Amino acid sequence: MKKIMLLLILFAAKNGLAQKVATAQVPAAAKAAFSKAHTVATETWEREGANYEVNFKESGKSMSCVIDKNGTILETETDIAVKDLPQAVRNYVAQHYKGVVIKEAAHIQKNDGTKWYEAEVNGRDLLFNEAGVFTKSVKD
Repeated sequence: MKKIMLLLILFAAKNGLAQKVATAQVPAAAKAAFSKAHTVATETWEREGANYEVNFKESGKSMSCVIDKNGTILETETDIAVKDLPQAVRNYVAQHYKGVVIKEAAHIQKNDGTKWYEAEVNGRDLLFNEAGVFTKSVKD
């Protein structure tokens, strides 16, 4: 039984499943980059593969950043209302997931300047480019 549990833990770690980490365990460069970009009182950190994800609220909005160990902010995600998704995204979901409601929506700003949208449907994150064109589906 212990071997099975160990294998499950190793599998989860290897496959990048988010794991909560104490702020003290986050590299100083990642914390400094976050503090420079965002001034918030409370944040929680998770390990996401080789990177770190920080969840926080800013100006009343739920947000997160993915930051590498060197302090590069790879992306910033901001929750948005479903109605604020581009019409093309909402049309795609209505056509391919008939009768299913979008649970959550987000706008993602990548560090290369590209913008993306995310719609959570049936436990999956559907990703769309800035024009609202579907690109991929990722299991939560």
